[in-house]
Amino acid sequence: MHVALDASRITTARRTGTERYALELIRALLRLPESADQRFSLYFRDMPQPDLLPDLPNVTYHVLPVRRAWTHTRFAYALWRHQPDVTFVPAHTLPFLMRGHAVVTVHDLGYRFFPKAHRLKARLYLELTTRYSAWRADRVLADSHATRRDLIRQYGTPERKIRVVYPAVEGIARASEPQIAALRAAHSLPERYLLFLGTLQPRKNVTRLVQAFATYLARSGDPDLHLVLAGQIGWLFDPVRDLWAHLPKTFHARVRLLGYVADSDVAALYSGALAFVFPSLYEGFGFPVLEAMRCGAPVLCSATSSLPEVAGDAALLVNPLDVAQIADGIERIVNDSALRTELVARGYAQAASFTWQHAAQQTFQALREAAGCA
Repeated sequence: MHVALDASRITTARRTGTERYALELIRALLRLPESADQRFSLYFRDMPQPDLLPDLPNVTYHVLPVRRAWTHTRFAYALWRHQPDVTFVPAHTLPFLMRGHAVVTVHDLGYRFFPKAHRLKARLYLELTTRYSAWRADRVLADSHATRRDLIRQYGTPERKIRVVYPAVEGIARASEPQIAALRAAHSLPERYLLFLGTLQPRKNVTRLVQAFATYLARSGDPDLHLVLAGQIGWLFDPVRDLWAHLPKTFHARVRLLGYVADSDVAALYSGALAFVFPSLYEGFGFPVLEAMRCGAPVLCSATSSLPEVAGDAALLVNPLDVAQIADGIERIVNDSALRTELVARGYAQAASFTWQHAAQQTFQALREAAGCA
């Protein structure tokens, strides 16, 4: 097969879940033994760093520098010229004018369930391109069975086209005690803290989380527990309106906003936490849950969307719409050391079951099916 890969997202300096997914899946796909007999053309917006991907004789790079409408102009034109057997786009958007077979990953349909969390222009573009891509592709990869169900219900995507391919988290592990201590010193973090990590936006449910945290503090009298919110502030999130207004002033000092955290600090941040708390309203997969588990942090997360699939029996699940239930979950995970120990052990096992090699093997099979080679 001649396989075309959209690698435009992997050169981003600050990678979020989608960019990490594209990078790790492409790396694993190229390293598969069965890929050695295939030909791969990778398409970038800008030149990748030399050590970003494995240097292989059957891989060709094409750098197509253009700022706007890259997918539908330069990438589309290159596909017409090169005529691959199958094209793989690891994030939602196939070119509108393209020939040949295609596979696309749809990570989630969050914009449909939380339309106000997106600017109108971005939401309309996501709606148009995702609907089109799910229709145009020969195979659609969904990050979870929850996303698979959403595709069927929202867009009528035929079940026969969808393959559930779980992503993985493998490049992170529990930090050493000196690394944890260094991170605490660098960010002036307390000894005992609950951690939330993710873009601060409405669907992450941060307001209910801080309300639940305040509820727990008020009834427990816990003298030194803090809540650390790490991640950049997203659109439609106002810290004054969505955070501090819901927290009694006596507890303001117990909540820390860290902002964006460098990749090099993330493992120590998870590892030093008493627990990871992630009551998100909607996730297509939920990478932070597996990252926390790999770092030995007990996890509390939502019992909705894809999170029960990802967490399995290795997390304390709560209703994200119920502040009292989140507060009860915080109380359990903070005060029950046996529960924390059990969740940590289960978490290590659960996270280990998600591997990029398995994801790449399933993706390779989907590419073969789409190209008519299976």
